[in-house]
Amino acid sequence: MVEFDKGNAAGFLAEIARTRPDAKAVVEPSGLDREGHYLYRHLTNAQLQDETDVLAHGLVCLGFEKGDRCALMVKPGLHFVTIMFALLKAGIVPVLIDPGIGSGPVKTCLGEASPRGFIGLPLARFAQFLFGWARQSIRLTVTVGPGWIPGGFTLDRVRRLGLDRGPFPMHQPEPDETAAIIFTSGSTGVPKGVAFTHGNFIHQILMIQAMFKYEPGEVDVPTFPPFALFDPAFGVTAVFPDMDARFPAKACPAKIYQAIKDFDATTMFCSPALLNVLARESRSSGTQLPTLKRIVSAGAPAQPDVLEQVSMMLSEGVEVYTPYGATECMPVTLIGSREILASRDKTDQGQGICVGKPLPGLQVSIIRISDDALPDFKPELVLPEREIGEIVVRGPVVTRSYIQRPEATRRAKMYDAEGRCYHRMGDLGYLDNAGRLWFCGRKSHRVQTSDQLLFTIPCEAVFNTHPAVFRSALVAVSLAGRVHPVICIEPDPDRKKFDWNDTVTELRSLGARYHHTRSIELFLLHPKFPVDIRHNAKIRREELAIWAQEKLS
Repeated sequence: MVEFDKGNAAGFLAEIARTRPDAKAVVEPSGLDREGHYLYRHLTNAQLQDETDVLAHGLVCLGFEKGDRCALMVKPGLHFVTIMFALLKAGIVPVLIDPGIGSGPVKTCLGEASPRGFIGLPLARFAQFLFGWARQSIRLTVTVGPGWIPGGFTLDRVRRLGLDRGPFPMHQPEPDETAAIIFTSGSTGVPKGVAFTHGNFIHQILMIQAMFKYEPGEVDVPTFPPFALFDPAFGVTAVFPDMDARFPAKACPAKIYQAIKDFDATTMFCSPALLNVLARESRSSGTQLPTLKRIVSAGAPAQPDVLEQVSMMLSEGVEVYTPYGATECMPVTLIGSREILASRDKTDQGQGICVGKPLPGLQVSIIRISDDALPDFKPELVLPEREIGEIVVRGPVVTRSYIQRPEATRRAKMYDAEGRCYHRMGDLGYLDNAGRLWFCGRKSHRVQTSDQLLFTIPCEAVFNTHPAVFRSALVAVSLAGRVHPVICIEPDPDRKKFDWNDTVTELRSLGARYHHTRSIELFLLHPKFPVDIRHNAKIRREELAIWAQEKLS
């Protein structure tokens, strides 16, 4: 991997192309043969370097300038990777939004981002034209794939403009220059556009390499597309599986396994929702994945029983790693499945989920819980060990602002006397005496009754131990002028029959064992929890709270 901590995040492509030109860089399925086996197309490292140069030249010839923002809406695969790196090389700022959030929120997000360009699949381009996404700012549009859309250019036209122009003179930015705008998943509100600098990207690459020690020649199956962009930095082949990345909970395990087996994949990145799918399937199939050296899962906490089941698919000593972080600050900590399972008893007793120690170069602090803006980071705000408060992080991967959201930025960022930026994660947790961070849920999801403050993860973990429970969610309802804690239950889909009245009795008995859950008496059965679009794993407790209020009122 290229060793540098400044410059353009696309700068490593040339070195990888020089040292391993013929190795596959990016692979995607292109259909099936007569026997039903997958056919694939790919770009080598040298071809990836050349193609991104061609596209960067073409975009500049089309009229893009350094500093322009450009929305990118293409599916995971060759086009996604090549266009993304071409934009970075040219100093054009990619704007990434999950299209699954719906036309209205996409329009709001693009309105805030005010991109000058829009590159997308025909369906995305048609939606942009039809619904007027960022109509006031967009001046250049590119359609990726067949289909006529009024106005604009095709990606083939961009390529033709960029051909035979030689290596592209890559933009050399300052470390604090904006490299990309990536919108959050919107799991706790309207998605916010996070401004990533080139320095943020470079340090993410260096930290992830230090975490997992990827070796050139390894193969990754990334089921969460943005993480595929890190693979070329490590000389790792990115193999996109046959799945809709917008809905990992609906992925077909056999198709994921096929990509792993066809290329002897050594690593896979996935959300906890996909881990759940793999775990359920493996119970019946006994599938083994002997080539994998690691699985990385992020986006939400993974349940211990799921980690245990998935670990049975892997070779001895291979772990499932679950880094903790957020769009605004990633990664923060790292922990493997062995340590998670070793701390499982504490989790089941309501002590939170251990997410590991802070990574080198990052400072994690726990400050008192407050919904107010706290512009100044002061030592007196910091809580002692084992006291639950808000998680605050300082370090080179911490982003400094949201675009067009000054109030959200003010509430999320703090600065110390030396002007260093701290990000308030919006998560609650504590540090133990070994320096490990324990996650206790979102700050906005805490439940304050007349005599008790309850946190989601410590309460839910107690009830998640019941065999009929797939997952639970703590919410608050108001009855007769008082706030009451309610536990919503999503049943285990593999458990066909159970008596709800008996289950409630058993859940109350479980809760009575611990001081923090003893007061919870209300339980509601919900067929399927609403979850976030990006990872299909973060529970939308705000929606559940409204549903619970209506049910109990």
